[in-house]
Amino acid sequence: MIRKLTLKKEREHETNEASIAGNVMRDLIAHVTNDNLIGRKIKSGELRKKMVEPPWKCPDMFTMTTIEMEHFTMEWLELKENPNEQKVILQLHGGGYIGAMRNAYRTFAGLYNEVSKGMSVLTIDYRVAPENPYPAALEDAVSAYQWAARSGLVCRGYHCAGDSAGGGLAMALCHYLKDHGMQLPCGIVAMSPWTDLMASGESYDTNYERDPLFGNTRDSLIYNKDYVGDHDPMDAYISPLYGDFRGFPPMLIQVGSYEMLLSDSVSVASKARHQGVKVRLSIYDGMFHIFQMQQKCCQNPEKRGLRLENLLMFCQMTDIHINRKTIFIGDIGFPLDQWSEVIN
Repeated sequence: MIRKLTLKKEREHETNEASIAGNVMRDLIAHVTNDNLIGRKIKSGELRKKMVEPPWKCPDMFTMTTIEMEHFTMEWLELKENPNEQKVILQLHGGGYIGAMRNAYRTFAGLYNEVSKGMSVLTIDYRVAPENPYPAALEDAVSAYQWAARSGLVCRGYHCAGDSAGGGLAMALCHYLKDHGMQLPCGIVAMSPWTDLMASGESYDTNYERDPLFGNTRDSLIYNKDYVGDHDPMDAYISPLYGDFRGFPPMLIQVGSYEMLLSDSVSVASKARHQGVKVRLSIYDGMFHIFQMQQKCCQNPEKRGLRLENLLMFCQMTDIHINRKTIFIGDIGFPLDQWSEVIN
């Protein structure tokens, strides 16, 4: 769905060209968030906080086990047959530190399993603000690591993966593990990571009018202080950008060029590189915050086990006109029987 351009090795980052599907999804989200009522709830995180979902149905190829910890739960996803026992993936979900686990992250666990050739995935449903501000999320991430270490999983080697706040938390966890002499992951995968809770990057201004999820307001999730509370937002365990990255494992960072959080990725990548860390930064032209998740929600069910109905449910929360045959985005109509061609 995303077509990569040919790049020279010496470039600071990869630039990737968005597909028609990505552009359509971006415009759809922008249309939704421009609605005064629903847009405000999406941007502020209110809708994310109150989201109610049906029970997730685990695909037949996997087994899902819930692990009860003292303050939180975890979910262990592995293949029923021939699981890859060499390494595991520790997944930290996004949600601005105020949104708990969603079914999308259970789906992501399956995708991580697929692209890693069968690695099992441990997803942490860590505590969130405002009920549980910093350091609750980091404490739970550390507890999950310690559980994995006691279970003999860490010694095999492991990777950390996360999006948005989860991407920042993955880096914050690595800062903590390094500071306390614990085994670091083999690598970090971060999608649109939130690494600077000071909101100091230039993209907070330059992309203010372009970001379809957080733009055109300062009353949004990325300015929410419930997690930080009275703590210093420049603490590396809160905003990993301000930490020392020397000794970090290789990092893959993906971000959209339209994001207000673009600087969070660019600045971390630049700093980590100058401190000797191998970093691959991929900037996707015209894309928005966690575009990977929105596009996965629209893919062919036979390919990913996801349903078009997810998109329809999302649209039906807005004034976008939908009938059984057509989705209208503004005055443009997309026949549903052609939608799979548009998004694949």
